[in-house]
Amino acid sequence: MSNINESTEQPQFDALHNLDLRSVKTVSLVDLSFIIVNETITLAPYRQASFFTLSLAGTFELAAASGLASVAGDSPYAIWLNGFVKYLQKIYVKKSGCHKLDFSEAPEEFKDGWEEWLPEHLVIAQLFDQIGDLQGMVMYAREEPWLSNELEKLEHIHQVYGSCLGFLSEVKIDFITRIRSWMHKAFSYWALIAIFIGLSVPIRLSVLAPAEVIALNAYAVAAPQDGVISIVHVPPNGIVKVGDLLFSLDNTSITGRLNVAQKALLIARANALNVQQRAFTDLKSKGEVASAIGHVHEKEAEVALLQSLMERIEVRANRDGIAVYGDPNDWIGKPVQTGERVMQLANPKDAGLLVWLPVHEAINLEVGAPIRLFLHVDPLNPLFASLLQTSFQPLMSPEGVSSYRIKGKFTKDMKKPRIGMRGTVRISGKWATLGYYFFRRPVASIREWTGL
Repeated sequence: MSNINESTEQPQFDALHNLDLRSVKTVSLVDLSFIIVNETITLAPYRQASFFTLSLAGTFELAAASGLASVAGDSPYAIWLNGFVKYLQKIYVKKSGCHKLDFSEAPEEFKDGWEEWLPEHLVIAQLFDQIGDLQGMVMYAREEPWLSNELEKLEHIHQVYGSCLGFLSEVKIDFITRIRSWMHKAFSYWALIAIFIGLSVPIRLSVLAPAEVIALNAYAVAAPQDGVISIVHVPPNGIVKVGDLLFSLDNTSITGRLNVAQKALLIARANALNVQQRAFTDLKSKGEVASAIGHVHEKEAEVALLQSLMERIEVRANRDGIAVYGDPNDWIGKPVQTGERVMQLANPKDAGLLVWLPVHEAINLEVGAPIRLFLHVDPLNPLFASLLQTSFQPLMSPEGVSSYRIKGKFTKDMKKPRIGMRGTVRISGKWATLGYYFFRRPVASIREWTGL
């Protein structure tokens, strides 16, 4: 009989001895955590194990779980478990050894989560270091009740775990102490002084924003009347001279109306001539002469109106420049209304900048503020400009962002870029300290959220 007991106890003793040796030889908290949650099962079987370390605030935080390489602190399981361990910390304050806790003993507020995440029977073991300070907590869970001999083995190994955890914590504390002692040296004070001096260095506030090269005084070419564009005669960015044909409207409707009006005019004139001839012999017809002549004038005015509309079918340039618009196919066949802009005539020598500065990026800017343009096609060679004007109120940018509309002009004697090119501008504002430059946005965000 004694031989049977010795044969069953020998493997358990070997497992306990093996865990002792491996725990003592660990050099990091990660290694010790892995042994606690994954290899303690050689002493007592369990389904789940969770290891909690003591934070600086004095609360337990989930550090490792069995079967997982890492734990996500924002997972539903981790959130519930951190709340549950706070309850365990209250009821097992400074209680050494291993303690059983069954589902029936749990408060009602934790039973739903326990039923979802944990088996029915738990063992709670707190870890104390060599001088009796609490360092962590381990929780084991399984479906079968825990036996007293299993608790004895767990109590022994967790004394070893606590000593190892205390040693690793001392190593960490010793490292922190070295850091603090280094910070108390004269070099650290000089470093702080250098930081304050650096934060006091004056610099110009600046902001980055997307920009486009535009014509500052472009002439808008609009539809002279309602109609449908039949053809666009000039390509995008094409050079035009005064009198060049830009685009034409469809004349089918006006031509038909003009033919009808001209025939109606001929009929009115024939009718008026007939009335005038009858007026020589018929006194009654003399009263119809004025009405017939008035009808002729009405038809003549209608014909003159349609002829003027025919003359406005073709839109010509009234100044030299380049035609600025999109794709001709976007306009051909498109109905337009009177005054609707179709294109612009721009002078290449009158190129400037259009900048949409988002409201949350805005700084105080004055007319003449320096601007540097970095074109997307040539970002290594910036172009220099100055602020010309800015909108008083924010507008909605083409990207749908509330922004200030800013215009800038290039410096003299500089080769102007092609109208339509895009890039990024850096606009410089007033002078401020480097510290203000770094903390301006964080302070603004804090004031936005707190109102202080």
